Amino acid sequence: MMRIQSYRDLQVWQTGMDLAEKCYLATRNFPKEETYGMISQIRRASASIPANIAEGHGRKTR
Repeated sequence: MMRIQSYRDLQVWQTGMDLAEKCYLATRNFPKEETYGMISQIRRASASIPANIAEGHGRKTR
């Protein structure tokens, strides 16, 4: 069994980063009037997934 050295070793963190990247790319073509509305909300939500995983891993909890 592989020992986890960093949150970056977690498959769920890697998948979360992939999702965030895809959300950023998808929202690139949204209408400019959505910059501070829907675009911002989608990007912040997708980026918070890997951020929360990294934070939880830093606390050394399951």
